[in-house]
Amino acid sequence: MIRTLDDLRARLSDVRSADPSGRAARVALVSTLGALHEGHVDLIREARRHADVVVVSTFVNPLRFRTAEETAAYPRSPEADADLLADLGVDLVFAPTAAEFLPAGTATMRVAAGDLGFRYEGRSRPFYFDGVLTVEAKLFHLVRPDVAVYGERDLQRVFLVRRMIRDLDFSIETVVVPTVRAEDGLPISSRVALLDDADRRAAAKLPRALEAAASNADLGVDACIAAAQSSLMGEQRIALEYLTVVDPATFLPVEEGHRGRALALIAATVGGHRFIDNAEISLR
Repeated sequence: MIRTLDDLRARLSDVRSADPSGRAARVALVSTLGALHEGHVDLIREARRHADVVVVSTFVNPLRFRTAEETAAYPRSPEADADLLADLGVDLVFAPTAAEFLPAGTATMRVAAGDLGFRYEGRSRPFYFDGVLTVEAKLFHLVRPDVAVYGERDLQRVFLVRRMIRDLDFSIETVVVPTVRAEDGLPISSRVALLDDADRRAAAKLPRALEAAASNADLGVDACIAAAQSSLMGEQRIALEYLTVVDPATFLPVEEGHRGRALALIAATVGGHRFIDNAEISLR
């Protein structure tokens, strides 16, 4: 369990030079906010398949939130997280305080996500992706991973991190792990456990809306969006934020006549909790 930047650098230096054969240890990074669940377990297991040393960050990034109150309200389970990470054989857990990681209280220099950072997830939180990328870049500099592992549920984040890696010349491979889902189709997340039964049944309609979109993709983008919207019709517990289809090469809305692979994205609030999901579809 590493609490300071200096200790992290020192421990990583040790593990990289520990192999007597002279082969540098391959390092994987899984960056999280803590409050770990089965989705994170899959990321960590995948990281182990790609590296000799697995580093998990559990830093609750305040740059992702609007206010200090929102940051403080984010669920935390440090003891349970530590037990789970030990059981999984994680080599290093980086759990700094905000004062250690961001000693000025914020980051005066930030990575800018650009126009895409203001779309979809960034439309209601225009600060969000700049905060995500800034902390991710700092973790990259500190850990110097060979591979970084992400979940498929956060595809916009994955796209922007990959673009940052390309544009800033990080030498890092990214691995994306399929979304872990509950029996009702909902992606596993810390928010799911907070729903009551009625809200849970309502939220389960979100992945079904994506299934409806995929089933109608052969009729074109308008038909698949209409099918998804129709599947949510009359569900008053769902406040739909966005439902769109994007080109995976640009993450921009598909143009009329687009054929082939595309991504259907959805975000909604249910029972006061916000959910995102996505599905790959094939437009014909």
